Amino acid sequence: MPINESKYTPNFIFKNKHINTAFKTLVYHQKINYKRERIETPDNDFLDLDFSTKNSETCVIALHGLEGSATSKYIISAISYLNNQGIDAVAVNFRGCSGEPNKQPYSYHSGKTDDLSLVINYIIKNYTYKNIFLLGYSMGGNIMLKYLGETENINPIIKGGIAFSVPCDLKGSAEALSSKHNKIYLNRFLKTLKDKTFKIIHKYPTINLSKEKIINSKTFEDFDNAVTAPLFHFKNAEDYYSKNSSKPFIKNIKTPTLLVNALDDVFLSETCYPYKICKNNKQVTFETPKYGGHVGFNTSFITKNNTWGEQRILQFITSILQN
Repeated sequence: MPINESKYTPNFIFKNKHINTAFKTLVYHQKINYKRERIETPDNDFLDLDFSTKNSETCVIALHGLEGSATSKYIISAISYLNNQGIDAVAVNFRGCSGEPNKQPYSYHSGKTDDLSLVINYIIKNYTYKNIFLLGYSMGGNIMLKYLGETENINPIIKGGIAFSVPCDLKGSAEALSSKHNKIYLNRFLKTLKDKTFKIIHKYPTINLSKEKIINSKTFEDFDNAVTAPLFHFKNAEDYYSKNSSKPFIKNIKTPTLLVNALDDVFLSETCYPYKICKNNKQVTFETPKYGGHVGFNTSFITKNNTWGEQRILQFITSILQN
């Protein structure tokens, strides 16, 4: 499908990519009274799902980014907006992200689609929704796109997918985050990832992870070589990135999908903008606003008015349901 021209036009302040990226996280304070449901996984673990419902026929399954959760500001903002439009939503907490440690030494990674498949099947089996949409941010968007591209028989109840700020090329994104001007983001992620890993090592002392390599990890590639690859049985970080980047899977997507990546996204490399692939797939709408930062897309200092992304989600859902 032709690349769509975005209508996102921020004011002068939000043309600064770092301000746009951080603003909602720092100033948005709305909360949601979720109803939590825990589902068991085949490997004797669990996933916590947080529901916010309005008795709708339509449900959005929201997937957070790296080290996020159902309480991430962008997730709450999206779900609050959708609820106000009469649409149900469920926020998936990836393993280890719901406030309680999971039961296995491994948790989640950027391409772990089996847990998403489990969630979708659970909701279809236990609820009577006529329409389900998938909504992914950053890492959650990568998981969503990969799922839609690798799954041969998507249940027809899944009407569409929406993804924002997606590191479609994991290696490129890891390299982008290793640049000097992204040091603050990288260090923040590495701190929480390392803290979680040391808790895993304490809980599972026989696990074959090198504390020295973890401590000395200065980049995502270092960390993924030290932790992600061995935990999930990849050869190394390179192998992990190549097998789990959503970019190669986009060409196979047969479900209507919207992908929005801002051109000034501090987390993305040039390789995270799959223009040619999207142009050759009529089911994928690709929008590249000039501004937006990473999961930002703010337009106002009044946080309740910062709903450009949420409005775009609703527009896409409405267009699919009308057709």
